[in-house]
Amino acid sequence: MNTINQPATSALRNLAYKIFKAGLDAADPYQAVERCVKTDHDRLTILLNKLSQIRADAWTKIHVIAFGKAACPMIKAALDCIPPNLLGRSIAVANYENVTSIEGVTVIGAAHPLPDESGYNAAKQCAEIAGNANAGELVLALISGGGSALIPYPVESVSLTEKIRTTDLLLASGATINQMNCVRKHLSRLKGGGLARLAAPADLHALILSDVIGDDLSVIASGPTVPDESTYCEAIELLQAKHIWRYLPDNVRTHLQKGKEGKATETPKPNDPLFSQCGHTLIGSNRISVDAIVTSARELGFEPYLYSDTLCGEAKEAAEKLVLFAIGLLSKTGNKPLAILAGGETTVTIKGIGKGGRNQEMALAFAIYAQKKELPGNWVFLSGGTDGRDGPTDAAGGLVDSGTIQRILDASLNPAELLANNDSYNALKASHDLLMTGATGTNVADLQVLLLQN
Repeated sequence: MNTINQPATSALRNLAYKIFKAGLDAADPYQAVERCVKTDHDRLTILLNKLSQIRADAWTKIHVIAFGKAACPMIKAALDCIPPNLLGRSIAVANYENVTSIEGVTVIGAAHPLPDESGYNAAKQCAEIAGNANAGELVLALISGGGSALIPYPVESVSLTEKIRTTDLLLASGATINQMNCVRKHLSRLKGGGLARLAAPADLHALILSDVIGDDLSVIASGPTVPDESTYCEAIELLQAKHIWRYLPDNVRTHLQKGKEGKATETPKPNDPLFSQCGHTLIGSNRISVDAIVTSARELGFEPYLYSDTLCGEAKEAAEKLVLFAIGLLSKTGNKPLAILAGGETTVTIKGIGKGGRNQEMALAFAIYAQKKELPGNWVFLSGGTDGRDGPTDAAGGLVDSGTIQRILDASLNPAELLANNDSYNALKASHDLLMTGATGTNVADLQVLLLQN
């Protein structure tokens, strides 16, 4: 059994949060937009991913549509850069926690991760702005994590309630974000290239803050401005594989089946000429934030090890593998302070009735396995969502240490039983290990920080 050095552990907890904060700062949405949008002789220029290249044209009007958890700071930065005489209509749709008033912008709060009526009404306004844009004008789309849920605009035959039910079933099934978006694209008028289709014949450019590992533009916010290679057939197959096809609302099944039979319009594919007028710039990502936490850990005196920048899979299983990796690394490196760092997005297959999110579940599971495997020395482990909200809770994740399990037991609770019931929130609340940041204004998936010090 490890002897817990409380002052040393407290110091490690503070350092773990400081490293996590460095990752948040690297994904600051205002600065990310500001770096890419400039004014040159009263004309807008947009930096492309190859930073030596720009996109510019004599656009007569620029309409700005922002949606996602970082919508408000992103649109504020854009409006600070766009010449006022060129500015057309502007709208920002963010989750309720991230809504801020911005002069000259229609700002709408909506629900996440499950859509609501406010998001539906906002989506209709986004569609109207894009649909009314003319040739020679630009629709500037500012896209960040959470955008898919925040602008639900289902196909005509499917109600918002039915789409919410479908999303709920997908979340509970443990579906990955790629799998969820494949289905949502085929139930939406905006996702899967739908916004680009509406904006034509106007030009369109998207500035994208990625919350998707690997930065696949067709997955971020369900790819509203890029081609979609997925099909109705694939959507049906994965719903059947997740064993939720028969539980879907009748109208959802009917629409997907019609699409499979060629009786409903497919999402626009890569060869569609409308995309010749579309451009994109990736302005922030999980990988950029992972690089930042590696640098921060090194500057704070730790030997950094990048465990994974594509962390995925079941949160509990990922936690166990990380514990085993840490034990193996400690056996080779001696007494130097170590930082094992990761970024990505795990999943949770819900089997219980408790409360929590993937980061809280990973943190609780890590604490359990660390005690079981006797992870030596003083250690702390942080797993947090960069948006500040982990699942349907007010916590960003968990920050656990070698005393976590004992604190849960002292509260007359059973850690293993709480984990099995997917009740990580109440477990970490009892041990005072919830990571509480509030809404951060950004979203680039999750970050993990494990600090080890003998």
